[in-house]
Amino acid sequence: MTLPIRETVIQAATSLAVNKLRSALTTLGVAVGVFSIIAVMTALDAVDRSIASGLSSLGANTFQIQKNPATVFGEGHNRNLYANRKDITWQEAQLFKKYMGQSARNIGLIITSQAAQASYGNEITNPDVTLTGGDESFAPANGFDVIEGRNLNDGDLRYASDTAVIGSDVAAYLFQQGQNPVGKQIRVNGKAYTVIGVFSKKGPAFGQSQDNFVLIPITRFLEEVNQESSIAISVEATSQKTYQQTIDQAIGAMRLARGLTVKMPNDFEIRTNESLVDSFRDIQRIVSIGAFIISFMALLTAGVGIMNIMLVSVTERTREIGIRMSVGAPRRSILQQFLLEALLLSIGGGVLGIVAGAAAGNLVAVKFNLPVMFPWLWVVVSLTVCSVIGISFGLFPAWKASSLDPVTALRASR
Repeated sequence: MTLPIRETVIQAATSLAVNKLRSALTTLGVAVGVFSIIAVMTALDAVDRSIASGLSSLGANTFQIQKNPATVFGEGHNRNLYANRKDITWQEAQLFKKYMGQSARNIGLIITSQAAQASYGNEITNPDVTLTGGDESFAPANGFDVIEGRNLNDGDLRYASDTAVIGSDVAAYLFQQGQNPVGKQIRVNGKAYTVIGVFSKKGPAFGQSQDNFVLIPITRFLEEVNQESSIAISVEATSQKTYQQTIDQAIGAMRLARGLTVKMPNDFEIRTNESLVDSFRDIQRIVSIGAFIISFMALLTAGVGIMNIMLVSVTERTREIGIRMSVGAPRRSILQQFLLEALLLSIGGGVLGIVAGAAAGNLVAVKFNLPVMFPWLWVVVSLTVCSVIGISFGLFPAWKASSLDPVTALRASR
Protein backbone atom coordinates (compact mmCIF):
# COMPACT_ATOMS: atom_id res chain seq x y z
CA MET A 1 0.00 0.00 0.00
CA THR A 2 1.35 3.42 -0.97
CA LEU A 3 1.56 5.98 1.84
CA PRO A 4 -0.19 9.35 1.39
CA ILE A 5 2.21 12.12 0.35
CA ARG A 6 1.82 13.83 3.75
CA GLU A 7 2.91 10.68 5.57
CA THR A 8 5.80 10.24 3.15
CA VAL A 9 7.03 13.78 3.82
CA ILE A 10 6.77 13.28 7.60
CA GLN A 11 8.65 9.99 7.38
CA ALA A 12 11.36 11.57 5.21
CA ALA A 13 11.77 14.49 7.64
CA THR A 14 11.92 12.09 10.60
CA SER A 15 14.64 10.04 8.93
CA LEU A 16 16.69 13.17 8.30
CA ALA A 17 16.24 14.29 11.92
CA VAL A 18 17.89 11.08 13.14
CA ASN A 19 21.24 12.29 11.77
CA LYS A 20 21.00 16.00 12.58
CA LEU A 21 24.68 16.90 12.14
CA ARG A 22 25.01 15.09 8.82
CA SER A 23 21.81 16.64 7.49
CA ALA A 24 22.85 20.11 8.71
CA LEU A 25 26.24 19.93 7.01
CA THR A 26 24.68 18.75 3.75
CA THR A 27 22.09 21.54 3.91
CA LEU A 28 24.83 24.07 4.60
CA GLY A 29 26.59 23.10 1.37
CA VAL A 30 23.48 24.02 -0.64
CA ALA A 31 22.98 27.19 1.42
CA VAL A 32 26.44 28.48 0.51
CA GLY A 33 25.72 28.16 -3.20
CA VAL A 34 22.34 29.86 -2.97
CA PHE A 35 23.69 32.55 -0.61
CA SER A 36 26.34 33.66 -3.10
CA ILE A 37 23.88 34.26 -5.93
CA ILE A 38 21.07 35.74 -3.82
CA ALA A 39 23.38 38.15 -1.95
CA VAL A 40 24.99 39.43 -5.15
CA MET A 41 21.75 39.68 -7.14
CA THR A 42 19.95 41.42 -4.26
CA ALA A 43 22.66 44.07 -4.15
CA LEU A 44 22.72 44.42 -7.95
CA ASP A 45 18.93 44.64 -8.17
CA ALA A 46 19.08 47.42 -5.57
CA VAL A 47 21.56 49.25 -7.80
CA ASP A 48 19.21 48.72 -10.75
CA ARG A 49 16.36 50.35 -8.86
CA SER A 50 18.53 53.34 -8.03
CA ILE A 51 19.43 53.91 -11.68
CA ALA A 52 16.21 55.83 -12.34
CA SER A 53 17.16 58.41 -9.72
CA GLY A 54 20.77 58.23 -10.84
CA LEU A 55 19.73 59.33 -14.32
CA SER A 56 19.14 62.80 -12.88
CA SER A 57 22.71 63.05 -11.56
CA LEU A 58 23.67 65.36 -14.43
CA GLY A 59 20.37 67.21 -14.65
CA ALA A 60 17.82 67.09 -17.45
CA ASN A 61 19.17 67.33 -21.01
CA THR A 62 22.69 67.68 -19.62
CA PHE A 63 25.98 66.08 -20.61
CA GLN A 64 29.52 66.62 -19.40
CA ILE A 65 32.85 67.06 -21.18
CA GLN A 66 35.82 65.77 -19.20
CA LYS A 67 39.37 64.57 -19.63
CA ASN A 68 38.73 60.90 -18.81
CA PRO A 69 35.74 58.53 -18.96
CA ALA A 70 33.51 58.25 -15.89
CA THR A 71 34.82 54.71 -15.38
CA VAL A 72 37.88 53.03 -16.87
CA PHE A 73 36.54 49.49 -16.85
CA GLY A 74 36.18 46.59 -19.25
CA GLU A 75 37.20 46.24 -22.85
CA GLY A 76 38.11 49.14 -25.10
CA HIS A 77 39.75 51.23 -22.36
CA ASN A 78 43.42 52.13 -22.75
CA ARG A 79 44.51 53.49 -19.37
CA ASN A 80 47.83 54.77 -20.77
CA LEU A 81 45.95 56.80 -23.38
CA TYR A 82 43.90 58.57 -20.71
CA ALA A 83 46.89 59.06 -18.41
CA ASN A 84 48.78 60.90 -21.16
CA ARG A 85 45.96 63.30 -21.98
CA LYS A 86 46.51 66.94 -21.05
CA ASP A 87 44.15 68.60 -18.59
CA ILE A 88 41.26 70.78 -19.74
CA THR A 89 42.50 74.21 -18.67
CA TRP A 90 40.67 77.37 -17.60
CA GLN A 91 41.67 79.05 -20.88
CA GLU A 92 40.29 76.14 -22.93
CA ALA A 93 37.05 76.21 -20.95
CA GLN A 94 36.64 79.93 -21.68
CA LEU A 95 37.31 79.34 -25.37
CA PHE A 96 34.76 76.53 -25.38
CA LYS A 97 32.09 78.82 -23.92
CA LYS A 98 32.93 81.43 -26.54
CA TYR A 99 32.66 78.95 -29.43
CA MET A 100 29.37 77.51 -28.13
CA GLY A 101 27.79 80.96 -28.03
CA GLN A 102 24.05 80.65 -27.43
CA SER A 103 23.82 77.00 -28.52
CA ALA A 104 23.28 75.77 -24.97
CA ARG A 105 21.01 76.89 -22.14
CA ASN A 106 23.75 76.60 -19.51
CA ILE A 107 27.45 75.83 -19.52
CA GLY A 108 28.92 75.13 -16.09
CA LEU A 109 32.56 74.60 -15.13
CA ILE A 110 33.50 72.09 -12.43
CA ILE A 111 36.61 70.89 -10.60
CA THR A 112 36.39 68.51 -7.65
CA SER A 113 38.70 67.47 -4.85
CA GLN A 114 37.80 64.38 -2.85
CA ALA A 115 38.24 63.62 0.86
CA ALA A 116 37.82 67.15 2.19
CA GLN A 117 36.74 67.88 5.77
CA ALA A 118 34.47 70.77 6.72
CA SER A 119 34.05 72.30 10.17
CA TYR A 120 32.04 74.96 11.97
CA GLY A 121 32.63 75.64 15.64
CA ASN A 122 32.90 72.28 17.36
CA GLU A 123 31.21 70.39 14.54
CA ILE A 124 33.50 68.54 12.12
CA THR A 125 32.36 66.36 9.21
CA ASN A 126 33.92 63.09 8.16
CA PRO A 127 36.77 63.51 5.67
CA ASP A 128 34.51 62.51 2.78
CA VAL A 129 33.16 65.92 1.74
CA THR A 130 33.70 66.82 -1.93
CA LEU A 131 35.20 70.28 -2.39
CA THR A 132 33.96 71.56 -5.73
CA GLY A 133 35.08 74.55 -7.73
CA GLY A 134 32.37 75.88 -10.02
CA ASP A 135 30.83 78.93 -11.64
CA GLU A 136 27.40 80.55 -11.60
CA SER A 137 26.09 77.96 -14.08
CA PHE A 138 27.09 74.94 -11.97
CA ALA A 139 23.72 74.74 -10.18
CA PRO A 140 21.35 74.99 -13.18
CA ALA A 141 23.54 72.80 -15.38
CA ASN A 142 23.59 70.03 -12.74
CA GLY A 143 19.99 70.25 -11.54
CA PHE A 144 20.58 71.99 -8.18
CA ASP A 145 18.33 74.64 -6.61
CA VAL A 146 19.40 77.16 -3.97
CA ILE A 147 16.88 77.09 -1.09
CA GLU A 148 18.64 79.54 1.25
CA GLY A 149 20.81 82.54 0.37
CA ARG A 150 22.08 82.87 -3.18
CA ASN A 151 24.10 81.11 -5.84
CA LEU A 152 27.60 82.08 -6.96
CA ASN A 153 27.64 85.10 -9.28
CA ASP A 154 29.98 86.76 -11.75
CA GLY A 155 31.55 88.87 -9.00
CA ASP A 156 32.49 85.79 -6.97
CA LEU A 157 34.23 84.38 -10.05
CA ARG A 158 35.93 87.63 -11.05
CA TYR A 159 37.43 88.32 -7.64
CA ALA A 160 37.96 84.67 -6.60
CA SER A 161 36.04 85.38 -3.40
CA ASP A 162 36.13 83.12 -0.35
CA THR A 163 32.41 82.34 -0.61
CA ALA A 164 30.74 78.93 -0.60
CA VAL A 165 27.40 77.31 -1.32
CA ILE A 166 26.99 74.08 0.64
CA GLY A 167 25.10 70.88 -0.02
CA SER A 168 22.22 69.86 2.24
CA ASP A 169 24.20 67.02 3.88
CA VAL A 170 26.99 69.40 4.91
CA ALA A 171 24.44 71.94 6.18
CA ALA A 172 22.64 69.30 8.24
CA TYR A 173 25.89 68.04 9.76
CA LEU A 174 27.44 71.40 10.67
CA PHE A 175 24.38 73.41 11.68
CA GLN A 176 21.65 72.59 14.16
CA GLN A 177 18.09 72.30 12.92
CA GLY A 178 16.57 75.74 12.45
CA GLN A 179 19.96 77.48 12.32
CA ASN A 180 20.55 79.47 9.13
CA PRO A 181 24.00 78.69 7.67
CA VAL A 182 24.00 81.80 5.43
CA GLY A 183 26.59 84.30 6.60
CA LYS A 184 28.42 81.79 8.79
CA GLN A 185 32.10 81.06 8.25
CA ILE A 186 33.11 77.44 7.79
CA ARG A 187 36.52 75.89 7.25
CA VAL A 188 37.30 73.31 4.59
CA ASN A 189 40.67 71.60 4.94
CA GLY A 190 41.73 74.47 7.17
CA LYS A 191 40.73 77.30 4.78
CA ALA A 192 37.91 79.70 5.67
CA TYR A 193 34.85 80.30 3.47
CA THR A 194 31.71 82.34 4.07
CA VAL A 195 28.48 80.46 3.36
CA ILE A 196 26.30 82.42 0.93
CA GLY A 197 23.77 79.70 0.11
CA VAL A 198 22.48 76.17 0.68
CA PHE A 199 21.44 73.77 -2.07
CA SER A 200 18.22 71.76 -1.87
CA LYS A 201 18.53 68.04 -1.26
CA LYS A 202 19.00 66.04 -4.45
CA GLY A 203 19.33 62.55 -2.97
CA PRO A 204 21.74 59.71 -3.75
CA ALA A 205 22.74 58.57 -7.22
CA PHE A 206 24.05 55.01 -7.64
CA GLY A 207 24.40 54.76 -3.88
CA GLN A 208 26.50 57.92 -3.52
CA SER A 209 25.31 61.15 -1.92
CA GLN A 210 25.00 64.13 -4.27
CA ASP A 211 24.58 66.56 -1.36
CA ASN A 212 27.82 66.07 0.57
CA PHE A 213 29.83 68.85 -1.06
CA VAL A 214 30.97 72.46 -0.73
CA LEU A 215 30.93 74.67 -3.84
CA ILE A 216 33.41 77.54 -4.08
CA PRO A 217 34.24 79.80 -7.05
CA ILE A 218 36.33 77.86 -9.55
CA THR A 219 38.79 80.75 -9.74
CA ARG A 220 39.34 80.45 -5.99
CA PHE A 221 39.78 76.69 -6.34
CA LEU A 222 42.44 77.09 -9.03
CA GLU A 223 44.22 79.75 -7.00
CA GLU A 224 44.05 78.16 -3.57
CA VAL A 225 43.43 74.41 -3.85
CA ASN A 226 44.92 72.94 -7.02
CA GLN A 227 46.17 74.77 -10.09
CA GLU A 228 46.88 71.50 -11.92
CA SER A 229 43.31 70.12 -11.94
CA SER A 230 41.44 69.29 -15.12
CA ILE A 231 38.15 71.14 -15.57
CA ALA A 232 34.91 69.32 -16.39
CA ILE A 233 32.29 71.19 -18.38
CA SER A 234 28.56 70.57 -17.88
CA VAL A 235 26.42 71.55 -20.86
CA GLU A 236 22.62 71.78 -20.68
CA ALA A 237 20.84 71.64 -24.04
CA THR A 238 17.84 73.87 -24.64
CA SER A 239 15.56 70.83 -24.99
CA GLN A 240 15.56 67.08 -25.49
CA LYS A 241 14.97 67.67 -29.19
CA THR A 242 18.26 69.59 -29.52
CA TYR A 243 20.19 67.35 -27.13
CA GLN A 244 22.14 65.32 -29.72
CA GLN A 245 22.71 68.40 -31.89
CA THR A 246 24.16 70.23 -28.87
CA ILE A 247 26.49 67.27 -28.19
CA ASP A 248 27.75 67.43 -31.78
CA GLN A 249 28.29 71.19 -31.52
CA ALA A 250 30.07 70.77 -28.18
CA ILE A 251 32.47 68.19 -29.65
CA GLY A 252 33.38 70.61 -32.45
CA ALA A 253 33.79 73.53 -30.06
CA MET A 254 35.96 71.47 -27.70
CA ARG A 255 38.19 70.31 -30.55
CA LEU A 256 38.73 73.94 -31.55
CA ALA A 257 39.45 74.96 -27.96
CA ARG A 258 41.96 72.11 -27.60
CA GLY A 259 43.64 72.95 -30.92
CA LEU A 260 42.99 69.55 -32.51
CA THR A 261 43.50 69.10 -36.24
CA VAL A 262 41.12 67.15 -38.48
CA LYS A 263 43.24 63.98 -38.32
CA MET A 264 43.69 64.04 -34.55
CA PRO A 265 41.25 62.01 -32.41
CA ASN A 266 39.28 63.53 -29.55
CA ASP A 267 41.37 63.81 -26.39
CA PHE A 268 38.34 64.28 -24.15
CA GLU A 269 35.21 62.34 -23.23
CA ILE A 270 31.50 63.06 -23.49
CA ARG A 271 29.74 61.75 -20.38
CA THR A 272 25.97 61.37 -20.64
CA ASN A 273 23.52 59.85 -18.21
CA GLU A 274 23.17 56.88 -20.56
CA SER A 275 26.93 56.30 -20.83
CA LEU A 276 27.21 56.34 -17.04
CA VAL A 277 24.44 53.76 -16.74
CA ASP A 278 26.10 51.62 -19.43
CA SER A 279 29.31 51.63 -17.39
CA PHE A 280 27.43 50.35 -14.36
CA ARG A 281 25.71 47.74 -16.51
CA ASP A 282 29.10 46.43 -17.66
CA ILE A 283 30.25 46.11 -14.06
CA GLN A 284 26.98 44.41 -13.09
CA ARG A 285 27.31 41.94 -15.94
CA ILE A 286 30.81 40.85 -14.95
CA VAL A 287 29.93 40.60 -11.24
CA SER A 288 26.83 38.55 -12.11
CA ILE A 289 28.85 36.12 -14.22
CA GLY A 290 31.32 35.71 -11.35
CA ALA A 291 28.49 35.07 -8.88
CA PHE A 292 26.91 32.48 -11.21
CA ILE A 293 30.20 30.62 -11.57
CA ILE A 294 30.77 30.55 -7.80
CA SER A 295 27.17 29.51 -7.16
CA PHE A 296 27.27 26.79 -9.83
CA MET A 297 30.45 25.26 -8.42
CA ALA A 298 29.08 25.40 -4.85
CA LEU A 299 25.74 23.83 -5.84
CA LEU A 300 27.45 21.14 -7.91
CA THR A 301 29.63 20.25 -4.93
CA ALA A 302 26.57 20.29 -2.66
CA GLY A 303 24.71 18.01 -5.09
CA VAL A 304 27.53 15.46 -4.99
CA GLY A 305 27.42 15.72 -1.20
CA ILE A 306 23.70 14.98 -1.20
CA MET A 307 24.23 11.91 -3.38
CA ASN A 308 27.00 10.60 -1.12
CA ILE A 309 24.98 11.17 2.05
CA MET A 310 21.93 9.45 0.56
CA LEU A 311 24.00 6.47 -0.60
CA VAL A 312 25.39 6.15 2.93
CA SER A 313 21.84 6.39 4.25
CA VAL A 314 20.68 3.59 1.93
CA THR A 315 23.51 1.36 3.17
CA GLU A 316 22.75 2.10 6.83
CA ARG A 317 19.00 1.51 6.38
CA THR A 318 19.12 -1.59 4.20
CA ARG A 319 17.45 -3.74 6.88
CA GLU A 320 14.76 -1.10 7.45
CA ILE A 321 14.03 -1.09 3.71
CA GLY A 322 13.80 -4.90 3.73
CA ILE A 323 11.31 -4.86 6.63
CA ARG A 324 9.13 -2.26 4.90
CA MET A 325 9.10 -4.26 1.68
CA SER A 326 8.27 -7.47 3.55
CA VAL A 327 5.13 -5.91 5.07
CA GLY A 328 3.89 -4.73 1.68
CA ALA A 329 5.51 -1.34 1.04
CA PRO A 330 5.77 -0.92 -2.75
CA ARG A 331 9.04 0.02 -4.39
CA ARG A 332 7.51 3.33 -5.48
CA SER A 333 6.96 4.29 -1.84
CA ILE A 334 10.63 3.60 -1.02
CA LEU A 335 11.68 5.61 -4.08
CA GLN A 336 9.45 8.55 -3.06
CA GLN A 337 10.75 8.65 0.51
CA PHE A 338 14.45 8.72 -0.40
CA LEU A 339 13.81 11.18 -3.21
CA LEU A 340 11.90 13.43 -0.78
CA GLU A 341 14.75 13.24 1.72
CA ALA A 342 17.19 14.48 -0.92
CA LEU A 343 14.70 17.17 -1.98
CA LEU A 344 14.18 18.36 1.61
CA LEU A 345 17.94 18.63 2.14
CA SER A 346 18.32 20.68 -1.03
CA ILE A 347 15.32 22.97 -0.54
CA GLY A 348 16.15 23.42 3.16
CA GLY A 349 19.59 24.64 2.18
CA GLY A 350 18.04 26.84 -0.49
CA VAL A 351 15.69 28.55 1.99
CA LEU A 352 18.56 29.13 4.41
CA GLY A 353 20.70 30.57 1.62
CA ILE A 354 17.86 32.82 0.42
CA VAL A 355 17.26 34.31 3.87
CA ALA A 356 20.97 34.87 4.55
CA GLY A 357 21.65 36.13 1.01
CA ALA A 358 18.76 38.60 0.99
CA ALA A 359 19.83 39.92 4.40
CA ALA A 360 23.47 40.32 3.31
CA GLY A 361 22.51 41.95 -0.01
CA ASN A 362 20.23 44.45 1.71
CA LEU A 363 22.90 45.27 4.30
CA VAL A 364 25.15 46.28 1.40
CA ALA A 365 22.26 48.25 -0.14
CA VAL A 366 21.59 50.14 3.11
CA LYS A 367 25.29 50.93 3.56
CA PHE A 368 25.39 52.57 0.12
CA ASN A 369 22.01 54.32 0.45
CA LEU A 370 20.31 52.01 -2.04
CA PRO A 371 16.68 50.89 -1.77
CA VAL A 372 15.95 47.75 0.25
CA MET A 373 14.27 45.05 -1.81
CA PHE A 374 13.55 41.33 -1.95
CA PRO A 375 14.63 39.49 -5.15
CA TRP A 376 11.46 37.46 -5.80
CA LEU A 377 12.60 36.39 -9.26
CA TRP A 378 15.90 35.03 -7.95
CA VAL A 379 14.11 33.32 -5.07
CA VAL A 380 11.94 31.40 -7.54
CA VAL A 381 15.00 30.61 -9.69
CA SER A 382 17.00 29.45 -6.63
CA LEU A 383 14.23 27.20 -5.33
CA THR A 384 13.76 25.73 -8.80
CA VAL A 385 17.49 25.04 -9.11
CA CYS A 386 17.56 23.53 -5.61
CA SER A 387 14.67 21.25 -6.54
CA VAL A 388 16.47 20.13 -9.69
CA ILE A 389 19.68 19.54 -7.68
CA GLY A 390 17.81 17.51 -5.05
CA ILE A 391 15.96 15.37 -7.58
CA SER A 392 18.93 14.90 -9.92
CA PHE A 393 21.43 13.89 -7.25
CA GLY A 394 18.90 12.04 -5.12
CA LEU A 395 17.46 9.95 -7.92
CA PHE A 396 20.25 7.35 -8.06
CA PRO A 397 20.29 6.65 -4.27
CA ALA A 398 16.47 6.51 -4.27
CA TRP A 399 16.46 4.10 -7.21
CA LYS A 400 19.12 1.97 -5.52
CA ALA A 401 17.04 1.80 -2.30
CA SER A 402 13.86 0.85 -4.18
CA SER A 403 15.72 -1.81 -6.22
CA LEU A 404 16.97 -3.78 -3.19
CA ASP A 405 15.90 -7.41 -2.96
CA PRO A 406 13.67 -7.74 0.18
CA VAL A 407 15.20 -11.06 1.27
CA THR A 408 18.78 -9.84 0.84
CA ALA A 409 17.89 -6.61 2.63
CA LEU A 410 16.42 -8.48 5.61
CA ARG A 411 19.65 -10.48 5.96
CA ALA A 412 21.67 -7.27 6.32
CA SER A 413 23.31 -6.82 9.70
CA ARG A 414 21.81 -4.30 12.08
